Amino acid sequence: MKRSSMFLAIVSALAPSAVAAVSSCEDLAKLSLPQTEITLVQTVPAGAFTPPQAPNGRGPDPVFRTLPVFCRVAATLRPSNESIIKIEVWLPESGWNGRLEVVGNGGWGGTISYANLGQELAAGYVVAGSDTGHDTNNSEFTFGHRERLIDFSYRAVHETALKAKRIVETRYGNGPRFSYFNGCSTGGRQALNAAQRFPEDFNGVIAGAAANPLTRLHAGSMWNTRAAHKEPGSYIPPEKYEPIHKAVVEACDRLDGLKDGLIGDPTKCTFDPKQLLCKDGDANTCLTAPQVESLRAAYAGAVNPRTKEQIFPGWERGFELGLRVTEGPKPENNAIDTFRAVLQKADWDWETLNFDTDLALTDKLGAETVNASDPQRLKDFFARGGKLFLFHGWSDPNIAPRNSVNYYEKVLDTVGGAQASGSIRLFMLPGMGHCGGGEGPNTFDRMSVITQWVEQGKAPERIIASHSTGANVDRTRPLCPYPQTAQYNGSGSIDEAANFTCKAPGN
Repeated sequence: MKRSSMFLAIVSALAPSAVAAVSSCEDLAKLSLPQTEITLVQTVPAGAFTPPQAPNGRGPDPVFRTLPVFCRVAATLRPSNESIIKIEVWLPESGWNGRLEVVGNGGWGGTISYANLGQELAAGYVVAGSDTGHDTNNSEFTFGHRERLIDFSYRAVHETALKAKRIVETRYGNGPRFSYFNGCSTGGRQALNAAQRFPEDFNGVIAGAAANPLTRLHAGSMWNTRAAHKEPGSYIPPEKYEPIHKAVVEACDRLDGLKDGLIGDPTKCTFDPKQLLCKDGDANTCLTAPQVESLRAAYAGAVNPRTKEQIFPGWERGFELGLRVTEGPKPENNAIDTFRAVLQKADWDWETLNFDTDLALTDKLGAETVNASDPQRLKDFFARGGKLFLFHGWSDPNIAPRNSVNYYEKVLDTVGGAQASGSIRLFMLPGMGHCGGGEGPNTFDRMSVITQWVEQGKAPERIIASHSTGANVDRTRPLCPYPQTAQYNGSGSIDEAANFTCKAPGN
């Protein structure tokens, strides 16, 4: 049998087949799945869902009051002898759109993203999510438990997709027509791992601001922290963030030919922090000489001191309001936890990190677990018709935006432009922070983008995003496929997307 024929045969064998649907939600309690314990099955009345624990003591998300009647299934998955993956699958009792959406996590996971489940259930999806195999907000669960690190890295998403499809098939009599993954940050890394490692799981994958490669990202983060504390005067206090940011935007706002309070393409901005050098003693509106060097280091990014290889890209001009993320009083906890988990050393000291000799080891260990850095693996996903939608905010203070650009270009080079061009798109958002927020338009319907691409063959060429102040939309702007940018047509309001055109560099 030819390889292509064999592949199609395998796919057909794995595809869900029509079965008799169970008569009620509660009947799903009788479902037997491998390595799975179903712990809860209940019909939730419209608007009646209350999450087990509101995050950070906040009240329930308002979206829960809008939910229709749905079937809630909770289960614990044990694909290894160490695994304890808790998942939930929510199924609309009516109005299902025929699609399954698995939602991603943030940080170290540890909780199910109930608000995300609710938002997508309200749009007609069967939705599923997991706690990534633990219930903490750090990496302690991995120490001495490598299988749990694998669960967090990629297996929890895969197992959630498999079990959710079986639950859907049993409840409705047919599996989903299309399956999607939607995540940002940690969820973006989960998305890339899903497409690379399990190409049959999803038809479309959304990867926003991917925290990937996780080990390199957090090496870059600690590079910034080192620079911020290189000497006593290097640290930049928070009261200076806004004046720095204002000066950067003022210097580079007009580079795209339009003064709108945004840096359209930060890669063209060459603002030098030396322009803010204090001339007559220290003040909140200027930088000392050591602080100038600290900010320069953040813009430049981490570099191997011996080989001069770029370890991780620098952060872009425009991120200054978020300086505290990587240049605060101490390294971000996520960065330290990553190295402790990958190296399996609970007492690892971040000050011992050698940006030359340590990276080869963490690259190797990371490739086996948390990192998703091999675009070669996307070939199978693309060959099946899978679509990969990337997006990233240019003002992201958590993850250097150019990292997504580098990944995108590496995919084109590795897979080949002809095959990849119809399967991957990258959209960079001026003024957007980490996964949302910020001064630029940052709200858009991701799922409409990916479903139209997968199901109708309409590759995204122009996406309308909005910015709101309070409850009021005060600006819309088109997002353009990289490397295109939105260019003002010369007339009409600069706050209306209709007055902008996506153009390639030089046009």
